Amino acid sequence: MGATRTAILGLIAGVTILLGLPVGRIRRPMVGLRQFLNAAATGVLVFLVWDVLSHAWEPVDGALGRYHDDHSGLPAAVGYGALLAAGLVVGLMSLAFYERFLAARRSRPAPRFGPGAMAADELAASRSSQSAWSDARRLALMIATGIGLHNFGEGLAIGGSAGRGEIALATLLVVGFALHNATEGFGIVAPLTAAGERPGWGFLLAMGLIGGGPTVVGTVIGHQFTSDALSVVFLALAAGSILYVVIQLIGVALKNAHRILLYWGLLAGLAAGFLTDAVVTAAGA
Repeated sequence: MGATRTAILGLIAGVTILLGLPVGRIRRPMVGLRQFLNAAATGVLVFLVWDVLSHAWEPVDGALGRYHDDHSGLPAAVGYGALLAAGLVVGLMSLAFYERFLAARRSRPAPRFGPGAMAADELAASRSSQSAWSDARRLALMIATGIGLHNFGEGLAIGGSAGRGEIALATLLVVGFALHNATEGFGIVAPLTAAGERPGWGFLLAMGLIGGGPTVVGTVIGHQFTSDALSVVFLALAAGSILYVVIQLIGVALKNAHRILLYWGLLAGLAAGFLTDAVVTAAGA
């Protein structure tokens, strides 16, 4: 299969992330509904952490299996394991340090200006405060980034299958990933829904591009060459960043009065993740 057709497969798999994003446009959803949607999205992301880590561990597990058989895979296992650990640390702690940086920046005292005509610095400060993103929007961006890293790994799988001439497998992967990615868009807008913030269509499209676009990029790269090391790195980065987001969303949910909705929502999100992933497995992918 040519590179153009392979890229189209990646586009089909990635564009379905847009299906879940319009949930963020619901006008004034009930408090209980907002809490449930936030919890369900958390459940989807918990599933993604497990799914991503299980795929990232496969090269390590395979290398350890070779070591058990003929004592030849230990260096590869150590190398893949180091990449996995490094990716997790960078993916999780980079966002943690970024959060601390933002907190320190918000805690700085506001600049004072003298009386009389508005100073140029005062006008610039006013514009900066008006254009600043809310915490919910920043969290949505982090979710989209983590999902984008995850979808890059999915794109590598699609492109690698197409490049090896396994067209049937590539097609099944596209169908399965397309169904699976439809739930990820819902996870991106969950913080906005929980905060009662209604984003514009431009913002939603940008988040869809960040989350779904890497599928196409990964498909094109995977068509040219396959690399277990590259796959492990991006999957580990995705797992670390998604884990950070899960911690944030659970923290938000625990502040709500109806905690029982958190548990039901988590179960619903996990069920959605496993059901869509089952489509890929049942298809033999």
